[in-house]
Amino acid sequence: MTPTLHGCQQQAKQLALQFRLGKNTQAALEMATMVNHLLSLFPTSGVQQVQNLQYILSQCLACQQRKDWLALADYLEYELQHLLQPLSDHHPGTTMSASE
Repeated sequence: MTPTLHGCQQQAKQLALQFRLGKNTQAALEMATMVNHLLSLFPTSGVQQVQNLQYILSQCLACQQRKDWLALADYLEYELQHLLQPLSDHHPGTTMSASE
């Protein structure tokens, strides 16, 4: 199945729940896959959006390094959702190319 932005949103919510429940190892592995899908789908036309995504992902990595699973879950459940929602609404259920 081809990943979509909406699919990444749903997976981020599920990962947030896994981190909150203490399933850190499995969630971290799944998060790497989700991030790779997200990076391949994310539009490159909006500089501010790309910078926001980079910031959120860097904060997620910092949380992971500190083993601050609750903060990581918050970034996945709230900050990332806030960034992706307008993009997902604009392109529901579709994949996005870098030219969009």
